[in-house]
Amino acid sequence: MADSQLQKSHTKEEIHKRLAGTKRSYLGDFLLGAIDGTVTTFAIVSGVAGAGLVTSAALILGLANLLADGFSMAVSNFFRAKTEHDILKKARKEEELHIDRVPEGERLEIREIFAKKGFSGEELEKIVELITSKRHVWVETMLKEEHKLDVQPPEPVISGWVTFLGFVFAGSIPLLPLLFGFQIDDSFFYCATAAGVTFMLIGWIRGRILDQSPLLSSLKTLIIGMGAAAIAYGIGYGAQQLISA
Repeated sequence: MADSQLQKSHTKEEIHKRLAGTKRSYLGDFLLGAIDGTVTTFAIVSGVAGAGLVTSAALILGLANLLADGFSMAVSNFFRAKTEHDILKKARKEEELHIDRVPEGERLEIREIFAKKGFSGEELEKIVELITSKRHVWVETMLKEEHKLDVQPPEPVISGWVTFLGFVFAGSIPLLPLLFGFQIDDSFFYCATAAGVTFMLIGWIRGRILDQSPLLSSLKTLIIGMGAAAIAYGIGYGAQQLISA
């Protein structure tokens, strides 16, 4: 970002607008579901192709896993987010109790926290006085600094739904050639191409978000996804050879 853009984005008005409008992003949940969904369905298609099974088997197994695994992953992410809320609630209750019963001890903890950040003397005492003069700031400081907690964890329901949608949306792409009536022997190349493009697109988005090389991130995601599919294909092929031997 150019210096002029940095300066413009750090005016009082822009800072107020940016901080006031800051909301939790659920893009990470979507990408998590998208990667897992694509891996899951394409691995099934690859396994069926390797085993030489009929197209209907790939479709039935693919769609069943698309919904069942998507639901399972969404529920898992829901409970992960809910656990974060429960841990935060428990820690907040503890800190409220400690401030009520041992306020001086809690002040000592605030003093220790900011002393480790390099503050000392009168400056340190002023910080301690300011923070402990506002109860909600005091509690949230302890939650962030002592417990290392996110005081705005993701909403469980939103997190679960976003994960499910990402899983189903991206996971359905490798199945599209089969849904259009192509036989698996003829369409495996197109399924693989669709899955590969999806992996690279997900990796590209991830790279852009993390300010990493989008191309490198795309290639890493592609290698991981195709690696999982290759394993599934090999297992399907090997199992078919053993059965038919």
